[in-house]
Amino acid sequence: MKKKILWEWNELPEFMKTEEVLPYYNILQKHKVELLIKRVFDIVVAFILILLLMPVFFLLAVWIKLDSRGPIFYKQKRVTQYGRIFKIYKFRTMKPGSDKIGSLVTIDDDKRITNVGKKLRSKRLDELPQLFNVLKGEMSFVGVRPEIPPYVKMYTKEMYATLLLPAGITSLASIKYRNESKILKGTRNINQKYIHVILPKKMFWNLKEIENFSLLSEGKLLLYTIKAVL
Repeated sequence: MKKKILWEWNELPEFMKTEEVLPYYNILQKHKVELLIKRVFDIVVAFILILLLMPVFFLLAVWIKLDSRGPIFYKQKRVTQYGRIFKIYKFRTMKPGSDKIGSLVTIDDDKRITNVGKKLRSKRLDELPQLFNVLKGEMSFVGVRPEIPPYVKMYTKEMYATLLLPAGITSLASIKYRNESKILKGTRNINQKYIHVILPKKMFWNLKEIENFSLLSEGKLLLYTIKAVL
């Protein structure tokens, strides 16, 4: 069952089998062939990029180790397709133990970010290890950015529709809110503002992407992402 591109309705987790999720499920049912092509694309491109970027991975790993103590990679529990928990991979950009103190959302002037971390984040280089998540099927190149379990528990019933597909490296919402740290800067309760203000707005665009799903739109989004990062 887990190898299917899209599970049957009766196979979905109970919390997803609601009238709010059903319209989005019906839309995706019509795009099964495109979803299969999307998965093949993810596997092939992720594999090629990992091979090509190995020298870059090595150089970034050395840079991180020379800058501060701690591991090269950072792993955090996130939620992907059908509510499954997985560990997202990133190059470490914060001081060891930072995830146990302070807010769950990071802002630009966060004292926990290392010197190298600031540079990696500015060009999204810390996200490169997620190519391995894509290869494993836990993520896709295009899809809703995976949230941590505490945030997913705050989803409305309609928001659970975003879990019909694997989480992604990029999405329209993540591009529109790529400077969310600036929006949150100076906020007294960062977590609360993210949950009640930013998350609903991002989810609006995430759900729109499902409504208008097509390989063409995803291809355009990938190109737009590359342009936005560069």
